[in-house]
Amino acid sequence: MFRVGVVGCGYWGSKHVRVFNELPIPTAVSICDADPKRLEAMRRGYPVAFATTEYDALLASDIDAAVIAVPAAHHAAFARRALLAGKHVLVEKPFTTRSVDAVELINLAEDLGLTIAVGHTFLYNPAVRALKELICSGRIGVPQYLHSARLNFGLLQPDVNVLWDLAPHDISIFLYLLGKLPTAVAARGSGVYNPRQFEVAHADLQFEGNIAAYLHVSWLDPSKVRRTIVVGSEKMVVYDDLASGEPLKIYDRSVAFPDNGAKERWPPRYSVGDILIPRVAETEPLKEECADFADSVLNGKKPVSDGRAGLQVVRVLEHLEMSLSNGGALVAFDLAVNQEVDEAKRLGLFTSPLASQRSASRQGV
Repeated sequence: MFRVGVVGCGYWGSKHVRVFNELPIPTAVSICDADPKRLEAMRRGYPVAFATTEYDALLASDIDAAVIAVPAAHHAAFARRALLAGKHVLVEKPFTTRSVDAVELINLAEDLGLTIAVGHTFLYNPAVRALKELICSGRIGVPQYLHSARLNFGLLQPDVNVLWDLAPHDISIFLYLLGKLPTAVAARGSGVYNPRQFEVAHADLQFEGNIAAYLHVSWLDPSKVRRTIVVGSEKMVVYDDLASGEPLKIYDRSVAFPDNGAKERWPPRYSVGDILIPRVAETEPLKEECADFADSVLNGKKPVSDGRAGLQVVRVLEHLEMSLSNGGALVAFDLAVNQEVDEAKRLGLFTSPLASQRSASRQGV
């Protein structure tokens, strides 16, 4: 029996309640929310083992793990309390709003022997995984640039701007597809209704190998868009998350320049071929994510989207925020994420008293 507690039963939390109840393994789902009416609505809709408005009561129960689906500004505090209570943790995106908190949570989980995962759902999307395979196989040639658009009308958030709300999805996709961190980033945005919170933003990410990735996120567009384009030297691919049954399209299109020894290689040669629509498995990414988390907890495996993956995204967001605050200036990304985590651990930072007590207990002290 996998016993999980979902903290925060709003938009995403309610989805977790549904999905965990649908897993093929025996699962008991408990819930926690400050709103009693929301708890009652969840109890009417799904089997619930335990419901409470008190987070401490949930942590004191027999749950094995906690899913943190509260507002982003509270992710770090809620996750920390769960880890210190001996619970495995799955945190919705963004992992935290500061990389220093993400490093602390990663090291705390490692010290306590607990699993920590981050809800980068698109890493579990079959279409994104198929796109990764296309890139790694070399079928589209060398990646030239990527472009993502994540647009919608709402929902405006009170505690984070549109970059922190929507961009984690696309940043996690970029890092997953390319397998590396950017070398520099830049961002520009507009605060149309709230000058303190950007509702529209454009971000540029530069990667080694002269690869560029561009991102457009908005809460103020009339139509919903969820699209990523990868342009390779041989082919181009469009991933449209809203295209039911046909999320991937491979375009046999490329541009080549003559190798005639001339200083100016011109004119370009355009190749236009067929459009291939590969078959992609139709599975729910959130269900794959929750199953992976449960498997990691029960069998001691590393989750696909672990704490370090979450930290990478937070680091990119912090750099984009720096650029956003400085009129779109290019910001160098000069510190490897794993170096930061390992250095903090080497220096003994962020080790909790409880972790020290458990370590001493294991050594017979």
